Order: sequence, then C-alpha cells, then structure tokens
Amino acid sequence: MTGDPFDEVTAAVRDRVRPGDDERERMRAAVAELRARAQAAIADLAVDADVVQVGSTARGTWIAGDRDIDLFVRFPADLSRERLEEYGLAVGHAVLPEGREEYAEHPYVVGEYEGFGVDCVPCYRLDSATDIQSAVDRTPFHTQYLESRLDADLADEVRLCKQFLKGVGAYGSDLRTRGFSGYLTELLVVEYGSFRALIEAAADDWHPPVRFDPEAHGTVEFQDPLVVVDPTDPERNVAAVCSAENVARVQHYARDLLADPRESLFVPDPPAPLSPEDVRERVAARATTPVAVRFDAPDVVEDQLYPQLRKSLAGVRDELDRRGFDPLRTAAFADDDAVLFAELEVAERPTVERHEGPPVHVRDHAEGFFEKYADGRSSSNPGTQSQDAADPDVYGPFLDGDRYVVERDREFRTAEAFVRSDALFDVSLGAHVESSLESGYDVLVGEAVAELADEFGAELADYFDPGP
Repeated sequence: MTGDPFDEVTAAVRDRVRPGDDERERMRAAVAELRARAQAAIADLAVDADVVQVGSTARGTWIAGDRDIDLFVRFPADLSRERLEEYGLAVGHAVLPEGREEYAEHPYVVGEYEGFGVDCVPCYRLDSATDIQSAVDRTPFHTQYLESRLDADLADEVRLCKQFLKGVGAYGSDLRTRGFSGYLTELLVVEYGSFRALIEAAADDWHPPVRFDPEAHGTVEFQDPLVVVDPTDPERNVAAVCSAENVARVQHYARDLLADPRESLFVPDPPAPLSPEDVRERVAARATTPVAVRFDAPDVVEDQLYPQLRKSLAGVRDELDRRGFDPLRTAAFADDDAVLFAELEVAERPTVERHEGPPVHVRDHAEGFFEKYADGRSSSNPGTQSQDAADPDVYGPFLDGDRYVVERDREFRTAEAFVRSDALFDVSLGAHVESSLESGYDVLVGEAVAELADEFGAELADYFDPGP
C-alpha cells in the first residue's frame, strides 16, 4: 500500500534535520566547558550572578549542523547598566578568549568553540519578563516557558517547521528578513501540536490578522498581520517583526506542500547570480527604465541599516510616483555598497505639466492662486500675457470647468535629473542613509544598472526573476 506522500516527505526531512547522538554529545560537552568558564569568571566578580543556556540548543530544537550556543550571564536587577556591561564583557572574554565584541542594546562577546558559534550575553536576573530593563532580559523566560511544553516529538516537529521556513525563505527575525523567529516557530508548533496541523491551518484557515494568545492575556491589541501574544509578556507580539509578505509566503508554500509534497521545499534554492550581460538582456526585454542610486553602505548593523534603506526607498519611490514616472517595482540592496533601485514605466515626461488651482468660488484661495501666476498680466487685456510677466514659462491661468489651471515648466523631465539633484534630499530618508548620500553617490540608468551585477548579481536575479 502506498503511504501518505506528505508523511513520507516529512519523515525523510525530519530524520535529516534531527541532530545525531554524536552531535548532541559534542554539544553537551561544549556547553559544560563554556558554562564552567563562565562560572569561574563570575566567581572573581564582586557580584552575585549566574549563567544559563537559552535558545534552540537549550530547548533541544536546533537543526543538525546549526551549531549555535547562547549563554546568558544574569546579573542582579539593581546593578547599574555600566557595571552590567563591564562585568558582562569580562565574563564573555573569559569564556571566549579569542572572541570579539558586538553590540545590540548593549555589548556582548561572540566567538567559536570546538566548531560551535557562541554568544555570551549579559542580562538582568528578574522575577518577570514584564520587568525587563533591556530586550534580552526576556529571553531566559522564553526557555523556561517552553521547557515544560516541548517533548522529543514536538522538538522534531519544530525542527521540521524551521527547515520548511528556511527552505521557503521565511525564517529569521532579523530586520533584513522580517520572518519567523525560532521562538515564534516553537510557539506555533506547540499551539497546533504538529507541523502538519500548522501547515494545514496556514493553508486554509489563516485570514490576517491571525491572532494567538497562548496564556489568554487578552490585554493588548496589536496591528500586525500575525499576532502571537508572548506568554511571558502580555504587552509583546512575538510576531511583530514578521512582514505581511512573509505571512503570505508561508501560506503560499503551505498550499504548495500539501498539493505536491516534496523535499525540495525544505531546501533553500537561491537563484544563480546574474551577469552584467544577463541584466542588460532583461532590461532590454522589459523596455522599462531602471534607475539606481548607489552609495557607500552606512557602517551600522543590519538591524539598523535595513529599516533605514526601506524608509529611504519608500521616500524615493513616492516622489518618483508623484512626479509621474510611475515606478513599476523598487528594491534595496546592501553589501559594501548600498543601492536604491527603481524600475520605471515612464522614462521621460513633457516639458510642461498641469497644475490645478482651487475652484473660483473659493474666493480667498482662488484669488491667491490667480495672483501668484497672473502677476504681470496686462490689466487692459485680461486675455493676453505681458512680456514682463514674472514667470514667462507659465501658460495661464485659465479656466477648466470651475477651476483655475496653469500649465508650467516641469522641474524634472527625467527621473535621473531628479535623483541627481538636491531634491533627492527633500524626501524622507533614513538618517545614516542621508549622511552617506551627502558624501557622494552614483546614478545608473537603463542598461547601465548592469554594473551592479558584480556585487549584487544574486539580488538582481531575485528581482528580475521573482517568485513567491
């Protein structure tokens, strides 16, 4: 008898992503050694602290090969932030002598040990996640909450779900991806009881906004497409970072998986990067006008950079639309350089543009509009414009229906002229993006955007060959 294709596929993936005994033992040994180093370093401090393991490796939900260990060093709640950072870094460097410092809400130490990536993060030891003093303080509460709710079978289901989300490009709570975090994935699997039940619900039952409240807090309304009220903190939506696009992406691929179960949906499949010639061919075939603003990427972490790029891109897109260039689609890329990319349906606008004034019967505003544009018109012949008119490049004012209208010279006939001008800085830009643009930028138009392929060939492949 032929088995259920969905069960056969998921069983194969489940076996593949489950860590083996050897990996588990090496993980346990690594954590024991790192914890011992942390405890020894804490003993030398004039403060009472402890160390806890958090994250997927603590909860037994990590995917085979994802070798990340998160150790949190908890300090008393009344310790000053300055001392927290000082002591936290001291312990971090003792745990990871060759580690490096990184900074989120406060500094911490990252490094490697025996092939595992390790984060050593200081936080406050609190009685409740509602008392947090920094964002990382709630993380130990997440581990405590799930420890009693995840067994070996559910951990397998979580791993399966994580791998599916990775395969379809919706896994990761960083502000570049805006997808599903590990904690969110775990809560959803616990809510539904299995990967299949979650997939079936996403395919058929999710009608955003979708809301879950595991502990029935019911105290705060959230304006997000997916809401999972944090069981440890009723004022937080665990899914707040998850974009509407990624919620829709999961729904699309959930239906795809149910209709045609296959292991390939659990494997990321990025497109091959485009070459400059590939880009030129696609631009020519589409007969649009792409415009790219390229500049040095601001030296900030990705979680600061990408929101600023999106804000800047939206500002540029809206202004291009307002000026009549009809953006078809836009995108932002970042590596060493950053790029604001807009593909336009309209390459060039006429010299003149129409500008409507108020209805004549709205006297004050109508007279102000008329006087602004008619200054210099001969009083003896109201139908003729004087040679001494203040603005000789204005036609009118004239009447169209009950309104005054003028036709005036357009400020920018092409998008290129606009983005090369100081008017670019009048749109809403992210602060660091604006500073970088002020230092200089390049403008690429039409087939010249093929220059971007050397650095952003993969991103351009995603752009020119889009899919869900």
